[in-house]
Amino acid sequence: MPVNFAAPPAVDYVRFLPEIVLTAFAVILMVLEPLTAARAKRYMGRIALVGLSGALAGTAWAGLAGGYAFSGMIVVDGFASFFRVLCVSAGILVVLASLSYMRREDRESGEYYALILFSIAGQSMMVSANNLIFVFLGLEISSIASYVLAGFLRGSKLANESATKYFLLGSFATAFLLYGIALIYGSTGTLYLEEIRAALAATRPGLLAGAAASLMFVGFAFKFSAAPFQIWTPDVYQGAPAPVSAFLAAGPKAAAFAVFLRVFLTAFGPISARWEPIVWASALATMVVGNFAALTQTNVKRLLAYSSIAHAGYIMVAIVAHSVVGTAAVMFYLVAYVAMNVGAFAVVTYFSRKGERYVLIPDLAGLGVKQPVVAALFSIFLLSLIGVPLTAGFFGKFYVFRAALGANLVWLTILGLLNSAVSVYYYLRIMVVMYMHEPAEATEELPPLPFGIHAALWASAAATLVLGIFPSPVLDYAMRAANFFR
Repeated sequence: MPVNFAAPPAVDYVRFLPEIVLTAFAVILMVLEPLTAARAKRYMGRIALVGLSGALAGTAWAGLAGGYAFSGMIVVDGFASFFRVLCVSAGILVVLASLSYMRREDRESGEYYALILFSIAGQSMMVSANNLIFVFLGLEISSIASYVLAGFLRGSKLANESATKYFLLGSFATAFLLYGIALIYGSTGTLYLEEIRAALAATRPGLLAGAAASLMFVGFAFKFSAAPFQIWTPDVYQGAPAPVSAFLAAGPKAAAFAVFLRVFLTAFGPISARWEPIVWASALATMVVGNFAALTQTNVKRLLAYSSIAHAGYIMVAIVAHSVVGTAAVMFYLVAYVAMNVGAFAVVTYFSRKGERYVLIPDLAGLGVKQPVVAALFSIFLLSLIGVPLTAGFFGKFYVFRAALGANLVWLTILGLLNSAVSVYYYLRIMVVMYMHEPAEATEELPPLPFGIHAALWASAAATLVLGIFPSPVLDYAMRAANFFR
């Protein structure tokens, strides 16, 4: 093992500080759950917000003491710090949106917020992992908590169905990942990413290494909903509680892309010629499946699920570019994606009302009159998802396709742009219903906008607009952090 992996024990814990803070607060919430009166459970979400804020501070501290920790099992660099901040920030937005939702559904509990913190701790482990075993541990910690969150409303048959599907298919995908890890260990004799890269670069890699990369791609592709492993996404997003759907579309997906980038651009960089065609084909299929399936949807949650699949395809276009510019484009796009997607699901959380009875597109009729501010913010998120200028989505797609053109991926760029044009229809369809259709007489009146959802909406909208007007600070940081695989 390389000597530079060694670090003093105290420094190890500093570099692992965000995960420690998240786990500690999750345990505190679990311990307080049976000891807290029903009336006081409303404070559980606020405790979770304190824990997430502490994790952000811990991320900053860990970033200042960057380097390897725990014998090289994790590495804290600009790339890891970027995604730690992104995953924790997504968690803060989701918790804010959940405060009124859990009260509305009479399900306020510390268990719910503890699961979110545990999942984010797993995501944070994933994005800083430098060893495939640590990748697996982070992935499973995040996934197991996510499975439970998807079925958190135990009285809902739809939620139970979504959680069961998610668990069964997720376990199956994890088996592919583990088999790939076993094969690469058998091929190179190590699980450390830099050592795998050195071993593959030093010799002519055999079929075993290519098979390992393919199997691991299956495991990761399931997590970020890439075709043909996306079939679980619409069912799970529809059945899960709306804030959980927002969470699944944001943090776990961002972490999965981050670990995919680190593993494939570092460990499997020498055999990129073998896995790039697979990612190319999957990117195209993902865009096509996501966009064309979204055209026929009437349920807003399912539409946003297929939309998230399509956006995963756009992100994969930049991954195929296999360059610093492409990696930076992925990082920027994921920030934009988290902001606009969590914001869109926060709107769904609000207008769906108790029991999520109003989740169809016609249920949005007249929202522009009844709640003009909410409708305007939703429009910002939809326009950003389309890629309209002055929104984060525009620069996200611009940098993704520029990276693809820089790598001479002309046909993939053209097909990606055509797919993006298809998406205009189903996003604008929602806006037309909000502003140009009269609400049904039997529709229940909307309640006042709760503080938590109000804060999540404005924070998401601010990020969407700021990134669309001033993209340079985030992109410049991403360009510096993207040099990790060189």
